[in-house]
Amino acid sequence: MTPADQIERTSTMVLAVVGPTAVGKTALADRLAALAHGEVVSADSMQVYRGMDIGTAKPTAAERSVAYHCIDLVAPGEPYSAALFQRDARAAIDDIASRGRLPVLAGGTGLYVRAALDDMRFPRGELETETRDRLEALAAELGPEGIHDVLAQRDPDSAALIHPRNVRRTIRALEMAEQGVSYAEQAARFRERRALYDACLLGLDMDRDALYARIDARVDAMLAAGLLAEVERLLDAGYRDALTAAQAIGYKELVPVLEGAADLPDAVAAIKQASRRYAKRQLTWFRADPRVRWLDVTDSSPSENVERARTLVESWAPGLLGT
Repeated sequence: MTPADQIERTSTMVLAVVGPTAVGKTALADRLAALAHGEVVSADSMQVYRGMDIGTAKPTAAERSVAYHCIDLVAPGEPYSAALFQRDARAAIDDIASRGRLPVLAGGTGLYVRAALDDMRFPRGELETETRDRLEALAAELGPEGIHDVLAQRDPDSAALIHPRNVRRTIRALEMAEQGVSYAEQAARFRERRALYDACLLGLDMDRDALYARIDARVDAMLAAGLLAEVERLLDAGYRDALTAAQAIGYKELVPVLEGAADLPDAVAAIKQASRRYAKRQLTWFRADPRVRWLDVTDSSPSENVERARTLVESWAPGLLGT
């Protein structure tokens, strides 16, 4: 693996459109990519799954005016991670740029955005379970403090950052250590925000009441578009465990409905509430990044958003979006 001090910033320009769910990121990214003769790279942790279309607000073919990447990569039952997204997103970015086009990253999964654009390293063999299984068995034998002591002997700097009773993170740090990656160094790079690309991050925001109204309306539209039937098809295909994962908002709430354990109105209310909470977390994540240039889209039309975004982007790279 390339050492961190040998990773150099590239001259590749990347435009990233980020922000909370339902704020209009994809529509704006699509339009900006079209203006710049670019292509969109999705940074949504749920849109990578095939068959999860309605509930992830995956853009339809009719809504895409340019080529899209990092959508429909794996089946819902397949493991996927930020490390794999880093590989796939960077391959897409580099390919787009090599053809003289502008890569436009669009999505609200903050870790995926950082994994694609910043100096973040992940252990090799991210999906290999043998090491993790062995470490989990050791943790069960030694207990939380015991496994933390093992980490303290192996990587004291990383151990100092992790609470002795946080077994999951301790195991993760040990797993990284066995792959030659320091949890402490990774955390330091995470705070430093060392960019690999010449990236402009454009953040979309709007008045909270307006955003929550959009979220509620989107959930209603998803149900009208057949979300319940989509969940049923995925259950029939054997993906129940994948759909009840904590991050699968819009799916995990409907599984009990189809199994007769919950009422649809209650599930819809739960989806809306979970989506609003997720939007809050997204805003907290992106507001912590000083590189994001914010654009309030509360009272502006899609065409006005394009022109206002163009002004912000032009201050970063004149002529990038055409005339």
